Amino acid sequence: MRKLSGVMPALVTPFDAAGQIDFPAFKAHLTALRAAGVSGWVPCGSSGEYNLMTDAERDSVLQFVRDFALPSETLIAGTNAPSTAGVIANTLRAKAMGYHAVLLAVPFYTKPTQAEIINHFNTVTSTTEMDVVLYSYPGKDGVEIGYEALDALANNPHIIGIKESSGVLQRAIGISTRYAGRIQLVSGSDDIAWDFMYWGADSWICGPANCMAKPVCEMDAAFRAGDHARAKAIMTAIWPAMNVLESGKFVQKLKYGCALQGQPVGDCRMPFGPLTEAEKAEFAAAMQVVITWK
Repeated sequence: MRKLSGVMPALVTPFDAAGQIDFPAFKAHLTALRAAGVSGWVPCGSSGEYNLMTDAERDSVLQFVRDFALPSETLIAGTNAPSTAGVIANTLRAKAMGYHAVLLAVPFYTKPTQAEIINHFNTVTSTTEMDVVLYSYPGKDGVEIGYEALDALANNPHIIGIKESSGVLQRAIGISTRYAGRIQLVSGSDDIAWDFMYWGADSWICGPANCMAKPVCEMDAAFRAGDHARAKAIMTAIWPAMNVLESGKFVQKLKYGCALQGQPVGDCRMPFGPLTEAEKAEFAAAMQVVITWK
């Protein structure tokens, strides 16, 4: 099983003024994140607006990140689609590019049963022979990858982890203890990431890393060095910004946070709307501790 560790940003996708993918801005963004200490890359997730891109655009993003990555950096591609056949097709293209794993939520718009979830993921892994990090986000998908499904999938050697984004700490504890050695717990509830680390998450697929990479990477490094107090102090310092992020318009705020630090990545595509001036002011105030981070 591939060991997942460190902070892996769930990457935003930069767009230029014409709404096209801005690859020079993307390179600058990735370069800054690498300098901050990230351990890998997760393009074409929900933070990357994958559902607002064509298949060709998604492939171009995956290939760009693949070409940028160093051999030591973990590559996890978002290959979600509404159907199992679509997920398989996307996953095979990512595999051909050289990705190590894919990040998969349940197929959207379907709200599948637990039995259907089991069949879906088993079909994807048996067809592609690709490692999968599950993505459980019931607040967005309308259904949880529950213990019934996880019990059935835990011995599938290609199911290597789960990004748990329910925001429920009891779920993180349950997953960590129930599937130890079989399914790796991946932090996906950013505002309680320290708690996830305490309960065994050794990796963090982190949307906020786009705009606060230095403190989140320092937090991760402090925790794995055994300085839990320092890690908790960093979490305390950045929690207000995390909390504002989680209050709505998450992707728009990620991109605005990048701009606040002199690393513009453009606006979001419709139907995402712009932040109001009040929303900008609230997030800018919460981000001051990040902007002035030493």
